[in-house]
Amino acid sequence: RLKALNRLQVILQHLKMSKQTDSTAEVLLEKKGGAGIITLNRPKALNALNLSMIQQIYPQIKAWEKDPETFLIIIKGAGGKAFCAGGDIRAITEAGKVGDKMSQDFFRGEYRLNNAVGTCKKPYVALIDGITMGGGVGVSIHGHFRVATEKTLFAMPETAIGLFPDVGGGYFLPRLSGKIGYYLALTGCRLKGRDVLKAGIATHFVESEKLPALEKDLIALKSPSKEKIADLLNSYHMKCTVDQEKEFVLDEHMEKINSLFSANSMEEIVKKLKQDGSPFALKQLETLNKMSPTSLKLTLRQLREGASMSLQDVLRMEYRLSQACMKGHDFYEGVRAVLIDKDQSPKWKPAALEEVSDEFVDNCFKPLGNDDLKL
Repeated sequence: RLKALNRLQVILQHLKMSKQTDSTAEVLLEKKGGAGIITLNRPKALNALNLSMIQQIYPQIKAWEKDPETFLIIIKGAGGKAFCAGGDIRAITEAGKVGDKMSQDFFRGEYRLNNAVGTCKKPYVALIDGITMGGGVGVSIHGHFRVATEKTLFAMPETAIGLFPDVGGGYFLPRLSGKIGYYLALTGCRLKGRDVLKAGIATHFVESEKLPALEKDLIALKSPSKEKIADLLNSYHMKCTVDQEKEFVLDEHMEKINSLFSANSMEEIVKKLKQDGSPFALKQLETLNKMSPTSLKLTLRQLREGASMSLQDVLRMEYRLSQACMKGHDFYEGVRAVLIDKDQSPKWKPAALEEVSDEFVDNCFKPLGNDDLKL
């Protein structure tokens, strides 16, 4: 009898172990009812996307898309702090420094995943609770539904690290109302909570603590259509009163944002900000002065061109830019200053907007022939 009990304990221990090793997987892919559920599971790294996660998620989305028993896809982050804080920048930096192929594979894989989300035939619901930046925006924004909470913190902070707002930023940013997208892209401005909805980045707003119930209700829907899912999300959204009466944080500045950020060149934007001279304009000027001049010029052109392109063409363009950044100086210097040494004082080369030539910018946008991104 004791022996049997011991054996049972061993088996239970083993089951517990196997469950634990499973829960240490960087991404959990499960099927519950008619829903395919993706859980980004690197809470210590704020669920930042690495190449192996991307390589697991992409084929799973494609498989669920074909599966007649899967009616919707839900993506969320583990740990309560972040949905996904971005791409695994450190790994890309290490690879790029030594010319490792990973710096190509990562961007190629990530942009293909962004396109899979953007073209997904099944309703795709992203629960963007907590920090949602860079790569986290890429796996949510292109889907049908994005549910923000009071804990959502959105930003595209790439110009501060010598990069540009990629993952399809050239597609969704210029399509936000007025010049909000240009402003967010160039300054890296952070939006919180309901403001993420008001800016047009989220489609719904629900209290963070209500997400488990919402997820349960989504899973319980019987062969749901996009309309049924929208109805359910709307019902949660309508009941949520958190910060309901608060004004959109950018409302009072919208007129200035629309006029100041509508200039055709970075030099002109800077000139307009100086001429304006208001506290708001001077604050933006101070912010832009910290950013990589090369990144600012690439970003402005990326958004102006992306405004009239398809998502696929934008991702191809962004892949070219990513590879130009991998060959440059500012990305490595930005990552060093912001993420590694954390001295927050990058030495950009060139150090001034005027020194970034049109010819240099043109070169970054040139097709890569056989190396171009294939979607």
